[in-house]
Amino acid sequence: MITILVSIEGCSHYEYDKVRLAIEKSIANLGGLEKYLDKGETVLLKVNLVMRKPPESAATTHPLFVQILAEIIIAYGCQVVIGDSPGGPFNEMLLKPLYKTTGMTDAALLSGGSLNYNTSVCEVENPNGLLQKKLTVVAFATNVDKIISVAKLKSHCMTKMTGAVKNMFGIIPGTTKAEYHFDKPDIENFADCLIDICLFGNPTLSFIDGIIGMEGHGPTGGTTRNTAVVLASDNPFELDLAMSKIMNLSIDEVPLLKRMVERKLCSENADYVKTVGDNIDKFIAKDFIIPKTNSVHFLGNNPPKILKKLIQSNFQPKPVFKYSDCIGCGDCALNCPAKIITMKNRKPQIDLTKCIRCFCCQELCPKNAVDIKRPFILKVLSKL
Repeated sequence: MITILVSIEGCSHYEYDKVRLAIEKSIANLGGLEKYLDKGETVLLKVNLVMRKPPESAATTHPLFVQILAEIIIAYGCQVVIGDSPGGPFNEMLLKPLYKTTGMTDAALLSGGSLNYNTSVCEVENPNGLLQKKLTVVAFATNVDKIISVAKLKSHCMTKMTGAVKNMFGIIPGTTKAEYHFDKPDIENFADCLIDICLFGNPTLSFIDGIIGMEGHGPTGGTTRNTAVVLASDNPFELDLAMSKIMNLSIDEVPLLKRMVERKLCSENADYVKTVGDNIDKFIAKDFIIPKTNSVHFLGNNPPKILKKLIQSNFQPKPVFKYSDCIGCGDCALNCPAKIITMKNRKPQIDLTKCIRCFCCQELCPKNAVDIKRPFILKVLSKL
């Protein structure tokens, strides 16, 4: 049985003193920074900046959380770089407004940290990977001494939840993420891909900003939820398992958790997670809204093409565009891994027979103009 510690600390609002106390307690619970960092090292705070959204949307790591964590690490004697590779093109011109809108520009300025503008990429070996023995990663993640993951507690239309492990997907360049999605359309294979990437990134510490989380159609189109908690651990897999308990999710509901357990990277059950700090039970949200996007596989692994096409068109969850909210920006078409969305008269059109159900269109729409709909028969079958 794994006995890695997961720190649980309550924090109900983004007020400086409250957030600072919660983060300081979290670090103390895990043994102090001296256990993980050496003075003089350069530390990357790998934040979640999935897209250009303001802090109050809860789509991204809150800048006050990042600012305070950076301040503490800098005061300890390290240099701090704040960065991420969001969805879509990865270049300095797009990073500047992203940092400004998400509050990271101020977080860096106030803390004394710096923002990453290195947009070069590199190929690396990943001997610990199961499926991904080689990776294309952002160079800035390889040019630091340590990585600290600073994720956000959120639901996710494809993976059910996104926390510390999936946060490391951000070391993959934006456009390359689409290739990984397309290459791994099966959710369990994609889960293994995410695990492999996290193993390469190997964060020294992982934090989850769960002060205000997101439920519903996450990771960008959901609604805010005051989950009032800060989580931290030196094991991102164990940390995500603890987070799943707060979100009232079982391992069987989340392919990523299931594969983590099967690969013996975390405890076999969320109840076995060894926590320190506050009692995790008081943060469990039994009514936390999780998107129901399960697929139905009842024809085996190799169904006839005509039946497979019928299922994909009629019996799978699917993205539906809300044209009244669509601004015709084309981000959905640009970021579609399967390249099956085209723009006609400034409105997206999709070939659902080729949709891989990654829901990147929903995730990266700046106006939340994409819904994920479940056919009636899927709703019925999922209850059987």
